Amino acid sequence: MATGLELTNTGNEEIYDNSSSKYNEYKQVDDQSPIEEVALTVPTTDDPDLPVLTFRVWVLGILACGLLSMLNQFVTYRAHPINLTSVSAQIVVLPVGRFMAATLPTKIIRFPGTKWHFSLNPGPFNIKEHVLITIFASVGTSGVYAVNILTIIKAFYNRNMNPVAAWLLALTTQMLGFGWAGVFRKLLVESPYMWWPATLIQVSIFRAFHEEEKRPKGGMTRMQFFTIVLTCSFAYYIVPTFFFPSISSMSIACWIWKDSVTAQQIGSGLYGLGIGSFALDWATVAGFLGSPLATPWFAIANFLVGFILIVYVLLPVTYWTNVYNAQKFPFISSHLFTDDGQRYNTTRVLKSDLTFDKYAYDHYSDLNMSGFFAILYGLSFATLAATVSHVCLFYGKSIWKQAKAAMTDQRIDVHTRLMKTNYTSVPQYWFLILLAVTLALALGACEGYNDDLQLRYWGLFLALGIAFVFTLPIGVIQATTNLQPGLNVITEYIIGYIYPGRPVANVAFKTYGYNSMGQALAFVQDFKVGHYMKIPPRSMFIVQVVGTLVATSVYVGTAWWLLYSIKDICHPDLLPSGSPWTCPGDNVFYNASIIWGVVGPQRMFGNLGLYEKQNWFFLAGILAPVPVWIFSKLYPEKKWIPYINIPIILGGSGAIPLGGSLNNISWIIVGFLFNFIIFRRYKQWWTKYNYITSGALDAGVAFMAFVCYFALQSTQNLESVGWWGGQVDDHCAIATCPTFPNVQVEGCPHFH
Repeated sequence: MATGLELTNTGNEEIYDNSSSKYNEYKQVDDQSPIEEVALTVPTTDDPDLPVLTFRVWVLGILACGLLSMLNQFVTYRAHPINLTSVSAQIVVLPVGRFMAATLPTKIIRFPGTKWHFSLNPGPFNIKEHVLITIFASVGTSGVYAVNILTIIKAFYNRNMNPVAAWLLALTTQMLGFGWAGVFRKLLVESPYMWWPATLIQVSIFRAFHEEEKRPKGGMTRMQFFTIVLTCSFAYYIVPTFFFPSISSMSIACWIWKDSVTAQQIGSGLYGLGIGSFALDWATVAGFLGSPLATPWFAIANFLVGFILIVYVLLPVTYWTNVYNAQKFPFISSHLFTDDGQRYNTTRVLKSDLTFDKYAYDHYSDLNMSGFFAILYGLSFATLAATVSHVCLFYGKSIWKQAKAAMTDQRIDVHTRLMKTNYTSVPQYWFLILLAVTLALALGACEGYNDDLQLRYWGLFLALGIAFVFTLPIGVIQATTNLQPGLNVITEYIIGYIYPGRPVANVAFKTYGYNSMGQALAFVQDFKVGHYMKIPPRSMFIVQVVGTLVATSVYVGTAWWLLYSIKDICHPDLLPSGSPWTCPGDNVFYNASIIWGVVGPQRMFGNLGLYEKQNWFFLAGILAPVPVWIFSKLYPEKKWIPYINIPIILGGSGAIPLGGSLNNISWIIVGFLFNFIIFRRYKQWWTKYNYITSGALDAGVAFMAFVCYFALQSTQNLESVGWWGGQVDDHCAIATCPTFPNVQVEGCPHFH
């Protein structure tokens, strides 16, 4: 059978039945996953004879990867950066794949002088082809973190970057993660307890599309339900995209108390506590934290506790007791300020080569953050420390047992058993060779383009060491909660002390340290999708490598095009009213480069800084999980105690500077509705429709956003309808005003 662009017939060199000696090696096999959501969602069957790396996979996969890469980079710069997930590709490629299966010739094409051959049409379009195309697409949806560096250099520092340096930086930071993925894949993929909740959305949609289902009387099939939700989401989203953008954040208090700064600080969903605010926009719900439908309730509950403690207790106390002169600055802001409450002009403390000018700094002003932003940095310190402590206490023994079991293949569940008996795994040396080649390119980028990147070889090795150490503990958190604590702050902190005054070196170090870990976990998550859907691991590896090459090139190219074609991009004060090109993520990224790279941690969090006490959060984070662990041992009958997750509680409000408190409020409410109420009371409905609902909402929103842009905004220069509700704002004009006496900011009332 000709199955595609591969040497063997199925990509599976070793196939065993249940009576084989290979199968009998596994003495402890669970017939079903121990995780209820997985048991309800993932099939326990496999057909190893289905063709996989076919001509259709290569054509549709590369097209989907390239298109989604372009669209996702495009939308990243917008005020509400919807992430167009691979679900969109799942939808589109299905009819195209079936059309190709119905029309393409079946003739075998051979490569002269070799045994390689393939068919344009090896048979019906099957579920495994569909999965591989979606994996191609998912590589194009994960983003390229290094593009942030290109953005801040061009849009904020007003300098140009060598395109080769930009591409090498992006490619190497994406590819280095394969090395860590290869090391930890046994623990993070084969263990049934590392279940990766977000993967269940894709699994549900694959089953809806490919399994025959008879419509129940008075009900709908999953495919019918998906189509209806997708259509409704697509049709509705023209309202928040074009006709009524303000519906993305409505704040009742700001309509009533138009002249009260305090009332607007309490009521604003973007710049305040969000009390009385609401949104009728799925982008607000899922724009920064991802879909709450894919996050288990215990994780949402931990997030809720953290949100209440941080936003409704710690933030008001910090602000109204004027900690760190908080009343001189906005209530919630990620921007930087002078001592008298004005926006910090960073060009005054930079030399022409983008290095720190100490003399100018000493004669200008200390660098100040809003009180909440300063507290969030402290909480990020605590979150990272708590992640290590939590994983060691709660998972240390099991990780050690799993590591030993992984070496001897002693305990597996039904999904791992099917994978091991039917397919050959990826050799470890594949990962190591790829790691060595990528490392060589990274060294070439750092040393060959040092004027652009400012980072030396020793910084690269240090960053990769940090990524390697943290990949496993953070992977355990994400694999069980669908939330990922980041390494961005600790990497900035370390390089800021070692190599201060160089903002590009700082963000490059952060990208190599943080993003290579993030990419490793993205690759592992995709491997888990393949694990659940029984895809040959070698085919998965090939698709991920090729997809990464394609996606990186397209992301960099798209960013380059937008940065050089949209005037004043990323500068809301210079853009036309209602323009969505505000770059919320890049603003935070830029400000971080100033804090850590220009001024440096010693002048911010060290002995020369205003925020030295924030370092105590490291100790607090290490100790915080200990009481929970002790109580879990003292009261083993209390099954809810181990579900207390301190890293999630501490890191629960990290996205507020990007999306505001309303984003978190909406995410919690929707997650509570679906994963607590519906999951418990209507489990049959939840099992059938929950993840399909999430995918359909994501896809409908993303499709309409791009239709509106290309039909109206890019060609007709129409951002929205010209009325009060046509602005991407909650109309809390003075919520960002300072309340400290005699601090005067343009457009704000003056307090005496």
